Amino acid sequence: MSVTDRIRIAVAQTPVTVDPAVNGTAIRSAIRLAADGGARLVHFAEGALSGYAGAAKPHYAGWHVDWAAVTRELTATMTLAGELGVWVVVGGNHRLAGDQRPHNALWVIDDNGELVDRYDKRLLSHTEITGFYTPGDHVCTFEVDGFRFGCLICIEVNFPELWLEQAGLGVDCVLFSSFSEDPIFEVIARGHAAVNNVWVSMVVPSQCAHAASSALIGPHGRVLGRVRPDGPGVLCIDLDRTDPDLDLALNKARPWRARARADYGVRIPGGVCQDRHP
Repeated sequence: MSVTDRIRIAVAQTPVTVDPAVNGTAIRSAIRLAADGGARLVHFAEGALSGYAGAAKPHYAGWHVDWAAVTRELTATMTLAGELGVWVVVGGNHRLAGDQRPHNALWVIDDNGELVDRYDKRLLSHTEITGFYTPGDHVCTFEVDGFRFGCLICIEVNFPELWLEQAGLGVDCVLFSSFSEDPIFEVIARGHAAVNNVWVSMVVPSQCAHAASSALIGPHGRVLGRVRPDGPGVLCIDLDRTDPDLDLALNKARPWRARARADYGVRIPGGVCQDRHP
């Protein structure tokens, strides 16, 4: 088997508070557990390191927060990632210059402990864009051991064009971080996984897990593994291209759908394909 046929990732469900020090301690504990379990990448929820404004609006009003604490915890997390040789994707508020509202971001840390990219949530909720965050303007994909990962955040589950974009960029697994107690998010994420034939790592904070706990969804749309719904937890699980249960999704459906769009579809507004024949 080629070394690029399989990679182990960790779905890390931690409590998310407005105290970066508390969050950072939980994150680094989860990273150690993930590394012990053989994971090459550890994925966390929206706002996991800094806290999330949507869940604590009074605390973040005016953004009078201790940004130095966020920087300290991010730096400590980067250092641990480098020491253990694992990639980490973790959510947090990214400060911008002057009076600009921060980005709602996912920091991408490589296995040398370097910050190699950052995904800033592009499509925000009404509350976020009118009072708390600045939208991002770029897609984020990166490769680990022959697998391509992409990033999306929370309410972006409702925009199919973002998921089509991921598939079009050759993403194998979408790292979908959320801070939601709405179980429909998992239903929608499973639909995107099935129609685009990608794995989806869906991570929520532990306090939201009672509605739909963090999980890895396969490219056939079915849940391959799930973290417990009643507290923190780390799920170490493989993305395996040789899994016979995924053969139809990966080796037949995904390439055929791409060919169908390219060979006999007619493009109409919105990127939807329409058959040429009546």
